[in-house]
Amino acid sequence: MKAFRATPLLMIIPSLLLAMFIIGYPIIDLAYTSMQQVSRFGQLRGFNGMANFAEVFSDPLFYASLIRTGIWTVAVVGGTLILSLPIAMILNDEFYGRGMARVIIMLPWALSLTMTAVVWRWALNGRAGLLNASLMGMGISHEPIEWLATAPVAFTTEILIGILVSIPFTTTIFLGGLSSLPQDAYEASMVDGATRWKQFRFLTLPLMRPFINIAIVLNVIYVFNSLPIIWVMTEGGPANGTDILVTYLYKLAFRFGQLGKASAISLIMFGVLFVFIIIYVIMVMRNEDDGGAAGEAAE
Repeated sequence: MKAFRATPLLMIIPSLLLAMFIIGYPIIDLAYTSMQQVSRFGQLRGFNGMANFAEVFSDPLFYASLIRTGIWTVAVVGGTLILSLPIAMILNDEFYGRGMARVIIMLPWALSLTMTAVVWRWALNGRAGLLNASLMGMGISHEPIEWLATAPVAFTTEILIGILVSIPFTTTIFLGGLSSLPQDAYEASMVDGATRWKQFRFLTLPLMRPFINIAIVLNVIYVFNSLPIIWVMTEGGPANGTDILVTYLYKLAFRFGQLGKASAISLIMFGVLFVFIIIYVIMVMRNEDDGGAAGEAAE
C-alpha cells in the first residue's frame, strides 16, 4: 500500500531533478560569478568575496533603479488588473461580434514586445511621430511634444505602454476563470433581486480570487524582469531617469563590462522576487484558511 502511494512521487522525480538542475545551475553559477573579479570579456580573475555586493549597495543609481522598479511593477500590474477584469467580463457576455472583439484584444499578445516598443518609439517621436501629428492635426496641440525627452513623462508613458501590452495575457486568464464560474449562483442572486454591482462584489470577486492571485504572481514576475519596453524606447535615459534594475544591470554587463557587479544585481533581483512570491503565497493561504474557518463557524 505504501509503495502504491509512493508511485506518483517516484514518477515525477526525474522531471523534478531536471527542473532543479535547469533552474538551480544558473543561480549557483550566478552566485559564484558575483563573488569573483570579472574582466569586461567575462574572464574570472579571482575571488573577491562580497566586494561586488558592497559596490552595488554603495551605488546611488542602484537605489534609484530599485525604487523605480517598484513603481514600475506596482503601476503596471495594478493598472493591468484594474482594466483586464472589466474587459474580460465584457468579452464573457454574449453579443454580436464577440469573437472578433476577442481576436482584437489578443492581437497585441501575438506581437513581439520589442517590435511593439519600436513602433511606440517612432509613434512618440518628438518631430515626426504619429501621436504629435494626430494631436496637431486635431488642433489639440500647437507644437510638437517631446514625449521621451524628460524622465517623468517618458517613464509615465512607458508605464502606460506596459499596461497596454500586459492586458491581453491577463484578460485571457480572467476569461478562463469567468467561463468556469457556476451560473446557477448568478441566477439565484437575480431571483433574490441582486444588482449587477452586488453580483460583482459578492460573487464574481470572491470566485475569481484564485485567478486574480495567479495573474498577480505571473504579472509581477513578468513585469519585474521586463527589459524591451524601457530599453528600446529610452535605454534607461535620459540621464538614467527611467532605469529599472533590469536595464541598469544590462548596461553594467554589456555596455560597461562590469559583469561581477551585474551578477550581484541579478542575484539581488532573484532574491527580491523569491521573497515576494513566498510572502504573497503565505498571505493567500492564510486568507483562505481564515475564510474557511469563518465559513465553518457560520455553519
